[in-house]
Amino acid sequence: MINVFLVFLRLGLTSFGGPVAHLAFFRAEFVDRRNWMSEKDYADLVALCQFLPGPASSQVGLAVGYYRHSYGGALAAWLGFTLPSALLMVFFAIGINHYEIPAGALLGLKLVAIAVVAQAIWGMGRSFCSRLNTFLIAFLAALILVFFPNYVVQLATILLGAIVGRLLFKGGVVISTEQLDDDKLSPEKTDNLTTSRSVAILLLSVFIFLLLGLPILVSQTSNQELALFDIFYRVGSLVFGGGHVVLPMLQAELVPQGLVSSDQFLAGYGAVQAVPGPLFTFAGFLGATTTTISNPWLGGLLCLLAIFLPSFLLVFACLPYWDTLRKKSSIQQALTGVNAAVVGILAAAFVNPLLINTVSTPLHIIVTLLAFIALQKFKLPPWAVVIVGALFGALVFR
Repeated sequence: MINVFLVFLRLGLTSFGGPVAHLAFFRAEFVDRRNWMSEKDYADLVALCQFLPGPASSQVGLAVGYYRHSYGGALAAWLGFTLPSALLMVFFAIGINHYEIPAGALLGLKLVAIAVVAQAIWGMGRSFCSRLNTFLIAFLAALILVFFPNYVVQLATILLGAIVGRLLFKGGVVISTEQLDDDKLSPEKTDNLTTSRSVAILLLSVFIFLLLGLPILVSQTSNQELALFDIFYRVGSLVFGGGHVVLPMLQAELVPQGLVSSDQFLAGYGAVQAVPGPLFTFAGFLGATTTTISNPWLGGLLCLLAIFLPSFLLVFACLPYWDTLRKKSSIQQALTGVNAAVVGILAAAFVNPLLINTVSTPLHIIVTLLAFIALQKFKLPPWAVVIVGALFGALVFR
């Protein structure tokens, strides 16, 4: 377990570039370098975690840790990979709460955040909206969310995308970054990649109980910590499409209620692009910034646990059933619609609140375009673009 923790800690300190880059780092480390698992086993884990809601790279890390040393290994892997960026984001939250950071630097971070989201929309659109019907699903989802930027509407849009996808699409959706065959897992590896069905049913029951029960408990009490836990647990349970999609969901839950200001939210989202590890550690920043919990470390820990807990429950609940689920055409068709709707949700967030609340001058537009070109065309690492954006903002936007 200590070895698993140290290996993932090194990855957590050095894995820049977002979920796709993380998966590449994992493959190089665990398949090529350490030979912890075969190419086929790793591809199966990637496919499973892309199928589930939540942060795909963190979920793959959990599964690799479990593969290596059962549940203790999964916990060690999560701690090692998450700890560095979580600590950095909490420190950043404390910094902007207690020290005067130049307004120009914060504006620079927000403009870079817009460029990052634009890049995510571009990449996801090319993957998930390559046909006219998927493009129309994304467009309609964006149109709905621009005019009704509400979390409930977001969830309804995802559900509608699944229904439309199930009805319209005869082909499936590619849910793995690698071509998978239909062979079963090799006999000597199967036990390492699955859990017992009784444990899986228990974990799935806990997941559903918390998802449905927490809002009821919150409505019956005035406990602010419980309400915050509920928000982040629901987002972690229902977010499809990777780390960038947490932006519209968390923004709709936190900013209108005054739990986090719009400026703080966007500055933190820009800052999380500059740190290694999972984008979901943005939750640590928000928990440390929220107005409902005075202790930033307690708030950060609470929100981090809440947003990652569904990943623990879902990954191990689905392992015994994955080989069956992945072959069902109905699942593939529904996911086609869900993925297209997710692109629309992210596009709506790009318009409101990002563009509407941040870009107001021609210089803002130029800086955003330059950041996008640096990311998309020149493939500069996000952390470098974030640092340059913040420094430029501090010097120019006074």
